[in-house]
Amino acid sequence: MKTKLLLTTLIAFVTSALYAADIPPVGSAAPDFSAPDASGKTQSLSQYKGKYVVLEWFNPECPFVKKHYGSDNMQKLQGEYTGKGVVWLTIDSNAPGTEGNITPEQAQKIMAQWKTKQTALLLDPESKVAKLYGAKNTPNMVVISPEGKIVYEGAIDSKASPNPADIPSSTHSAARRSPTPKPNRTAAT
Repeated sequence: MKTKLLLTTLIAFVTSALYAADIPPVGSAAPDFSAPDASGKTQSLSQYKGKYVVLEWFNPECPFVKKHYGSDNMQKLQGEYTGKGVVWLTIDSNAPGTEGNITPEQAQKIMAQWKTKQTALLLDPESKVAKLYGAKNTPNMVVISPEGKIVYEGAIDSKASPNPADIPSSTHSAARRSPTPKPNRTAAT
């Protein structure tokens, strides 16, 4: 039993190191991309040049996503920052046939039921955008400066827990690359 746990831990560390090597580091230029949103309109990072942009990877079945949406925390953050001119792009990079993959119709229904306030919900079923950013977790967050530089990448908060009661005592860490918990894999893996 101890050997299996040790082997699993070692594999996790090696995988995290390889994963981190493929991610554009904080301070680097954010890779441009284009993807359709839930209404069928193409959204690209370059169209928002000169603005702060938040990329939020999303899986409606993920317990960590449910923690932040079920408590209205994510919607409050979306509303607060989009109200200040920040562009908030939520991205579903789950492959067809996998947990969390949604159609445009399902995306529109989720946005209405959950009362989301993002700029757009992008559909990335081939994980092209996820691969550019090394996104493998939900909700993985990337913040891009008006100059097009990545200023933050990582978890939404400091608590690796699906319990909404943890949100008030959570903190937002400084810009970093961290091995965040991997509750759900996107098709990028």
